[in-house]
Amino acid sequence: MNSHRQQRTTKLAALAATGLLALTACGSGGDSGGSDDGPVSLRMTVWSGAPEHLKLLNGIADAYRKSHPEVKSIKFDVLPVENYTETLTTQMAGGKAPDLAWIFENSSLDFVSSGALKEVKDDPDVLPAAKKIWQQDGKLYAYPFSTSPFGVFVNLDMLKKAGGPSPAELIKQGKWNWDEVTRAGAAVHARTGKTGMVIRDFDYKAWDNLATYWDGWGAEAWSADGKTCGFDKPEMVEAMTSLHKAIFDDEAMLAPGTAADFFAGEAAMTVTQMSRASLLTDKFKWDFVPLPEGPKGKYAVIGQAGIAVLAKSAHAAAADFQAFMTNKENSAKLGAYFPQARTSQLNAATLAKSNAKLSEEQLSSVVIDGIKNGKVKPVHIGQAEIYSAVRSGLDALWKPQADVQKVLTGVCSSIKPQLEQ
Repeated sequence: MNSHRQQRTTKLAALAATGLLALTACGSGGDSGGSDDGPVSLRMTVWSGAPEHLKLLNGIADAYRKSHPEVKSIKFDVLPVENYTETLTTQMAGGKAPDLAWIFENSSLDFVSSGALKEVKDDPDVLPAAKKIWQQDGKLYAYPFSTSPFGVFVNLDMLKKAGGPSPAELIKQGKWNWDEVTRAGAAVHARTGKTGMVIRDFDYKAWDNLATYWDGWGAEAWSADGKTCGFDKPEMVEAMTSLHKAIFDDEAMLAPGTAADFFAGEAAMTVTQMSRASLLTDKFKWDFVPLPEGPKGKYAVIGQAGIAVLAKSAHAAAADFQAFMTNKENSAKLGAYFPQARTSQLNAATLAKSNAKLSEEQLSSVVIDGIKNGKVKPVHIGQAEIYSAVRSGLDALWKPQADVQKVLTGVCSSIKPQLEQ
């Protein structure tokens, strides 16, 4: 183990001691149990328990097992999304590591740098930019199986009832921007009592989802090298001031302590990814459009996940199944819910074959353009510790009379030590 990796492991161990991160790195062993000399049982942790997603994953697993009789079972272990990474790393620290895992982008650098993952086979068909956060020293440690741009699902019936134009009309006029979203959201709330806009999964906790908003102002959580805080910069202050006004003054967005499910007809608009299209019903007419423009113009934000083989897995079949699961054929199947950053599949006609609910126009404008031009949500070494500090620091912002500049300056003060390490 080189000195650079020893430093990373020491830091991760310290985080584990405080309960913030529990990676067990640079090790090997039989945490998964068994060996490939006899019947093999594989386990992969995932966050989604959606029936459509599990049906797809189990179908791929069944196809693999037909040609690999030595693998008697492949279990997809669903962990709650709100504490997915914490639960996974706790399993790893407790000697119960899975063979494979679905890794979120916000913890990618920690997993890759710690040595907790095995190297996986690279694929030149995958866009280089999509592999960036999963690489170290020229080697790939997870396949970026979901490179999913954020877009906006829209309840056209609700917007019409509130008397406003559709996003498609605003896009044609060059007016699809956050100011118009705020105006429309306020009208929806005033005329129907329902919520205008929901940034899904944010819930005043998952602050990194707000990158789908602040990127429109050219703001960033930290600099490209990860050493300088961006929360107190003018662009972020302007963005968060606009967001605060939309929430508390205009009542255009979901308020703290409340809930509104777009897919249940409780909100007019929601920022989320195309995988949520599986939740759509025929309750209302809808559309799926790109993120609204901000003062800096058009932009795109990507949420990403990788499929990794854990270093603690005792089974050679784990790496073989990972390669099978992410090959070109199965990637096309996964693309029904989890957009693939494969050059060969980045065209609307191909994507439409496995995405019956979305039109070629929607796939092209949101998914394809987003994958090609989008920016991944904030990632940083020691993400768990930084994430917690930012979340705590932002709590004071979610009040009507908050001093935005003061709050954001405080956030930078709280994470400065971690950024400078």
